Amino acid sequence: MVDKINDLKNEETVEVVPAIKIVNLHKAYGKKQVLKGLNLEVFPGELFGFIGRNGIGKSTTIDCMIGIKRFQEGTIKINGFDITKEPLLAKASYGYVASEPTCYDIMTGYEFLEFVASIYQLTEKEFNTNFKYLCTRLKLDLNELTNVISGYSHGMKQKLCLAASLLHNPDVWILDEPTVGLDIIATEELKKMMREYANHGKCVFVTSHNIDLVSKLCDRVAIVNDGVVKEIHDLNKNPNKRLQLARIFLDTFGG
Repeated sequence: MVDKINDLKNEETVEVVPAIKIVNLHKAYGKKQVLKGLNLEVFPGELFGFIGRNGIGKSTTIDCMIGIKRFQEGTIKINGFDITKEPLLAKASYGYVASEPTCYDIMTGYEFLEFVASIYQLTEKEFNTNFKYLCTRLKLDLNELTNVISGYSHGMKQKLCLAASLLHNPDVWILDEPTVGLDIIATEELKKMMREYANHGKCVFVTSHNIDLVSKLCDRVAIVNDGVVKEIHDLNKNPNKRLQLARIFLDTFGG
């Protein structure tokens, strides 16, 4: 009887809600059509790469995903929440790191992290636990965090923004060129954190011009061209694609 019950359980299909679901996304700046019906699904537990040449619409897609740019047509759901209809729930479920550090220069690093924690309504215990862990992983100097952010190096600001994006332990971690300005030690640690985060069932969505990083790290990769997703490559099912990704990218864009 136990075997029969187990067989029935195995036959049941469990629908997995995509961590990111984009359907028919259109975005124009005046008469210039940037996104022309982009479709994409990314799932929990995936480290997903989103690549394309400059000006192709990668950052525009992310800006629409996180709700800072309006779009003309389509739907975007983050962790099942519609970014236009349920913006607060959607935004509470992701952490975002921009290609350029975005933090308040008049605050100290510690004040900035406290401020971010208050937005997500973290308890003091949650904040202290997550703060200490992230500072250790990202090698954030606790003494330097008492200084005003305006005096930080680019790399220090980037590490601060990385820590801020993870304070609330989001289900979706969105990174736009996250390694810019980081030294090699910080970059290697970030790569480990991204892989670990996905391995714990979270979704990691990354854009990068570093094809070597994407090919070695990601589970699947989407190539964006002419306002749509042209190709998606499963690098786990087709390991040879990891070695071929740079060539595929160049062939796509005529390199």
